[in-house]
Amino acid sequence: MQHSPSDTSTPVGLPRVLGLWDIVAIVVGGIIGSGIFLVPAAIAWQVGSPMLFLSVWVIGGLLSFFGALAFAELAASFPQAGGAYVYLREAYGPWVAFLFGWTLFLVVDTGSMATLAVAFSSLYLPYFFDLSPATEKALAVAMIVALVTVNYVGVRWGANVQNGLTIIKFGALAGVCLVVFLFAEGDVAHFTSPATEPLSWGLAGSFGVALVAVLWAYKGWEAASYSAGETREPARNLPLGLFIGTLAIIGIYLVTNLAYLYVFPTGTIAVSDRVASDAMSVAIGPVGASIIAVVILISIVGAANQVLLTSPRVYYAMAKDGLFFRHISEVHPRFRTPHLSILAMGAWAIVLSLSGTFQQLFTYVIFGQWIFFGLTVGAVFILRKKRPEMHRPYRTFGYPLTPILFILAALAISLNTLVNETWNAMAGLLIIGLGLPAYFYWKKKEEG
Repeated sequence: MQHSPSDTSTPVGLPRVLGLWDIVAIVVGGIIGSGIFLVPAAIAWQVGSPMLFLSVWVIGGLLSFFGALAFAELAASFPQAGGAYVYLREAYGPWVAFLFGWTLFLVVDTGSMATLAVAFSSLYLPYFFDLSPATEKALAVAMIVALVTVNYVGVRWGANVQNGLTIIKFGALAGVCLVVFLFAEGDVAHFTSPATEPLSWGLAGSFGVALVAVLWAYKGWEAASYSAGETREPARNLPLGLFIGTLAIIGIYLVTNLAYLYVFPTGTIAVSDRVASDAMSVAIGPVGASIIAVVILISIVGAANQVLLTSPRVYYAMAKDGLFFRHISEVHPRFRTPHLSILAMGAWAIVLSLSGTFQQLFTYVIFGQWIFFGLTVGAVFILRKKRPEMHRPYRTFGYPLTPILFILAALAISLNTLVNETWNAMAGLLIIGLGLPAYFYWKKKEEG
């Protein structure tokens, strides 16, 4: 199927109703999940020094921002539903784009949905209620069904839910920091002590491992590109939304980690499974842990809603190209949403949540997604060479340095997984590779 280089028309039936602050909410609400509550311990364990601890968060945030800069150029140039799928298709051809969408649907985003739903029902709700295993599974399914319903009846409904949850959890995280600084008996000496050791190969390796963990805590900004076909003034709102959203996250993450350090030295953070709860308990007593549990529950729902608000547009775009089930490309005549794509994603996420195997599958393909991230940012270089005449409303700031640094980071994450979790990486490549027979099937069907 041929695609015009300048084809940036709106897919028929999908309304452009998302504004700047909707994109910001997609970015912020998708990034803030459980990472900021769980990852600090692993980072403190790796680097020890508070200055290195904070540096990892700064560098990880900047690398994520560099990725967002590149995605912004591509999103402004190709304001179509599907985002990264479209950019990969235009730069490398349909089979690379298909493998990205295949992996996203089969495991990555549906697995993420399953992970969030199970965490909601079995890890954090039991903090307040005694739940049987059967009830936990039922509540996980109920959460997915509720979010599917909201996003089925209109992108505006899904966006409103996303906006509300993002405001609540961003505000709650800021409030937690304020409470800790006001009421905890902390020590600013924790910001500089213990001192950073002279750089060694061992310390550099630990910093790299910590950086991998931080980049996962920042992940989620890329999903805003999937909704480009429903964004008003995409040449303006997509770049601005990506910039504002990622910078806001860097800011709130730094303040949150400073709050942790204010209460505890890095040695204590390193052995704390629930550092946010521990910090709040020091500040205001046992009720602090309950507040954190509520914040995490809200964060989980917001992150899950972001996936359903954005990812179905990738499968919709694949189906429009004839590379997925044909009916997935249909738009609801009343609600004007890719309703069958949303239903398909929700149904498969439910299957994964009930199967109990999604976490292992998710681990398998985790590094593969970073390969696709690196390839997508690399598309900036390829498309500038292949289509120098193409209209680019926005050009990547800091080009070529900023996209190169992001590509190197994505490569480092993939290689780190390949070296340290070889069998998982090989299994992930196998899952991605299984998409090739499916691609040739749909390609032959489309041509026939």
